[in-house]
Amino acid sequence: MTEPQVPATAEPFGARLRRAMDVRGPLCVGIDPHPSLLSAWGLDDDVAGLERFTRTTVEALADRVAVLKPQSAFYERYGSRGVAVLERAVAEARAGGALVLMDAKRGDIGSTMGAYADAFLDPASPLFSDALTVSPYLGFGSLRPAFERASAAGSGLFVLALTSNPEGAEVQRAVTPAGGTVASGVLRGLAAANAGAEPMGSFGAVVGATVGAGAAGAELACGGPLLAPGIGAQGARPEDLPAVFGSAAGSVLASVSRGVLQHGPQASGLWASAERFADEVWRAVS
Repeated sequence: MTEPQVPATAEPFGARLRRAMDVRGPLCVGIDPHPSLLSAWGLDDDVAGLERFTRTTVEALADRVAVLKPQSAFYERYGSRGVAVLERAVAEARAGGALVLMDAKRGDIGSTMGAYADAFLDPASPLFSDALTVSPYLGFGSLRPAFERASAAGSGLFVLALTSNPEGAEVQRAVTPAGGTVASGVLRGLAAANAGAEPMGSFGAVVGATVGAGAAGAELACGGPLLAPGIGAQGARPEDLPAVFGSAAGSVLASVSRGVLQHGPQASGLWASAERFADEVWRAVS
């Protein structure tokens, strides 16, 4: 599918991400205020606890890691007050120097997909993020409004391709009538959308670090970044990345959530853990 050109005044997300990864390390830290983590930090499962957890994480990591990835669902469950906490977190994380990847996994058709994109990719929105996770399982072409909004704003997308949950294989590794897997088709679509982008395209894929060596034969190089969840609590290790991603390992942005967050609530514990993961991933993929 043909995507609009990014305006000359907006530096593409791919270029900003490449620079952040080269300077701060190829690590994305998820902000997942799960009730069990709130409890482990000695916080109540309410809006006050949510805000304390979020602000502590952002203040500890925004000036140190390349990307912070808030999980929208953990904020939405508190209603409008939780979303207000998320809005402040996005603004404060970006002000602190981190790129913000909103983990919302939106996927729909037509004007509804456009509305989701407006919520997270319109610079006028209070939830405006540097990138957004999206689901292509209503057809890759259904994401066109998100590609258009992202291109116009210089933002990025991460499209689910080979996810770290075992159930994902039911759909993602299914063979299409044209031959090849569904995941391979997603990666080909991304490669087309990223064609000609330098130093890295703005449209990436989500490929779990737990999917196994060679990722079932899928061609992972899509011209953009590869977000790799599954490191830490889900069992993958930084040293596993070369076997999974092969020649595309240099484009990997490793995602860790609980592996870092469990070291709170002290800021020193959070940033020490994040720096350790960043160093381990950097050594593994360099």
